[in-house]
Amino acid sequence: MSKGPVSQFVQHHYRHFNAAALVDAAKGYETHLNEGGKMMITLGGAMSTAELGLSLAEMIRQDKVSIISCTGANLEEDIMNLVAHSHYKRVPNYRDLSPQEEYDLLENHYNRVTDTCIPEEEAFRRIQAHIEKVWKDAEAAGERYFPHEFMYKMLNSGVLEQYYEIDPKNSWMLAAAEKNLPIVCPGWEDSTMGNIFASYCIKGELKPSTMKSGIEYMTWLADWYRNNCSGKGVGFFQIGGGIAGDFPICVVPMLYQDLEMHDVPFWAYFCQISDSTTSYGSYSGAVPNEKITWGKLDITTPKFIVESDATIVAPLIFAWILGQ
Repeated sequence: MSKGPVSQFVQHHYRHFNAAALVDAAKGYETHLNEGGKMMITLGGAMSTAELGLSLAEMIRQDKVSIISCTGANLEEDIMNLVAHSHYKRVPNYRDLSPQEEYDLLENHYNRVTDTCIPEEEAFRRIQAHIEKVWKDAEAAGERYFPHEFMYKMLNSGVLEQYYEIDPKNSWMLAAAEKNLPIVCPGWEDSTMGNIFASYCIKGELKPSTMKSGIEYMTWLADWYRNNCSGKGVGFFQIGGGIAGDFPICVVPMLYQDLEMHDVPFWAYFCQISDSTTSYGSYSGAVPNEKITWGKLDITTPKFIVESDATIVAPLIFAWILGQ
């Protein structure tokens, strides 16, 4: 594929240190796909609020990603940005805010994520009214779904179209819903929508069993991995740290060690973008070779780590893969 101006700039200027690691990781991703491999992308942090959909949506549309693992926050915050973008508030001087100024944001129904404040009424509550109906309709019909499947039902129904405030092509969740892209969302309960669902359960309006669980996500992922790991195998592209990466990478040692399926291959590519420093006991900051000892990566697995801000690095790598 011929490369566009962004990729040409990266090729020319990114020659050493983390810049070179970025290029090596992008080329490795590209090679893995060209040789018939599949790729999982994991989203930690607040990448949806950082509007990663501007590049990730096109990656999904062009089949450059086969499956996504994300936190509950990333699952919902892309949709929040879709329906409430004009109501977001940016706070460039967030480092200088006093506790009183932080409290004032709360009182004005703004929840801050670094330099960006999510508007509670327009984002959380606007979605809540519609997702509540999807949950309750499923329960009334005796049906159970995963968190992302409920989101897909809401998006595909078109009920949110009246609120769209960005170009829909820049929403990665819309792109994923249109393709029915596989998603695992471990620890969904700690998200805003997870908290809201729990509140309905406490009030007796919904049953916890209507929402499929993390254990069910893991058993589903085990089947998916077994069905997709032949040939070149499945790569692992981790953005940030946390449960979005920790949860799915464990499926390989679980299959091999706990289920004694000794024909299961290791992850076939690994890259992590992280600014977590290597430290005692830090999984997010561990070098990739540590994962060899846990049965996740092989000695020969291509391994990359880009120690930088994912909001800078990920769009550049995606641009390379998309030939931009």
